[in-house]
Amino acid sequence: MRHILLYLALSASLAACDGDNSVRITTTSSGDDQGTGVLKVIDALQCPDNVGVLTRKGLIAAGGTSCVYGGPKGADVVLHLVKLDGRSVDDVLRDFEERASTDLPHTVARLAPGAGDAPPAPSTTEPTETASVQAPGVDIRARGDDASVNLPGLKIETQGDNASVRIGGINIQSKDGQNTRTETSSVSIDTNDNSTRVRTRAPGAATRMTYILADDQPSNAGWRQVGFEARGPSGGPIVVAVVRSKDRENGRIFDDAKDLVALNVGR
Repeated sequence: MRHILLYLALSASLAACDGDNSVRITTTSSGDDQGTGVLKVIDALQCPDNVGVLTRKGLIAAGGTSCVYGGPKGADVVLHLVKLDGRSVDDVLRDFEERASTDLPHTVARLAPGAGDAPPAPSTTEPTETASVQAPGVDIRARGDDASVNLPGLKIETQGDNASVRIGGINIQSKDGQNTRTETSSVSIDTNDNSTRVRTRAPGAATRMTYILADDQPSNAGWRQVGFEARGPSGGPIVVAVVRSKDRENGRIFDDAKDLVALNVGR
């Protein structure tokens, strides 16, 4: 596990150093089949008054299908209960991606294929297997057997034979001399000088997905980070927390939005 994670960090670093601003990471491993828990089927949302930095605004919609929260610096989170009604989960999630895209249209344009080559991300490489890449929304550092990867929706840390991985709703822990929990996950990351887009999708029939768009340049409405967290059992309904923030670096809002979703359907 340690070597796989270190390779992941260094691969991302080298891709950025080579001027390739589109980074796609797919990890696959085998081992003990340990699920991430059964997600609940619900008929109405739970919308507490406060969750972390979020405060509910107004009443819960009739039927418990949606509620709205406010956060720091004008951020907002809208929680939705979505029935599939014969549609595929992919179609429903695609709709939410398109809605998020309308909040940061210039970000989507910058990340579109053929939009033009951006300058390579700032990077340094030192002796003794040391690598570092820092760019908006991207922080990758590796030295010997230790590595740290921080991207929206993705965090990996290794220290010797110990490793910790967080991808969307997945938490993988590995310790020297102990069993390792392993899963198959998909992570897609596109970045350039100013913009980042991340999709994470957990394995299995249930829905566990994170989508984030972030940009140093705000939209006309002031948004710098938008996206959603979606979870739900196979066949639905799914719970989706749509997030909009005017602070590109405020990951706490997304964390609290994930807690809202988990409160309703589980992790």
